Amino acid sequence: MVTPGPPPFGGGGFDFFDFMFRIFPFIFGIVFIIIVASFIMNGARYFKNARTPRSSVYARVISKRMDIRHHSGSHHDNGSGFVNSSGSSRTYYYITLEFDNGERKEYLDVKHLYGLVAEGDEGYAAVQGDWIVGFEREVGQTP
Repeated sequence: MVTPGPPPFGGGGFDFFDFMFRIFPFIFGIVFIIIVASFIMNGARYFKNARTPRSSVYARVISKRMDIRHHSGSHHDNGSGFVNSSGSSRTYYYITLEFDNGERKEYLDVKHLYGLVAEGDEGYAAVQGDWIVGFEREVGQTP
């Protein structure tokens, strides 16, 4: 009777590659679910804001801020010593308003008002959900 020898490439203990091939589908599935959930949540937020009726409120611009988000692509050495990289960035603009009752709220600027208003401006702001869609400076205010 022939007894089998040890398995090739080492002992019969923990096999890292076998473990990775077994766990990869789970990791891939979790990442896929997170990406799909992100798209659904962003779409739901967009439709919620788009369906909200516009309202015009008297307010003062308290602050403005930018949020720059970077998305990088693959980085690799093409053999010449230079690293090729691709990526993009997107800038989101926010305007914080203070209302007559003292409440403050930050709105996403979807109509490119960021450069047209200054901190301290007072006037009528058109808001729609979490978006600021218009601002009419009060007569007598200077730009």
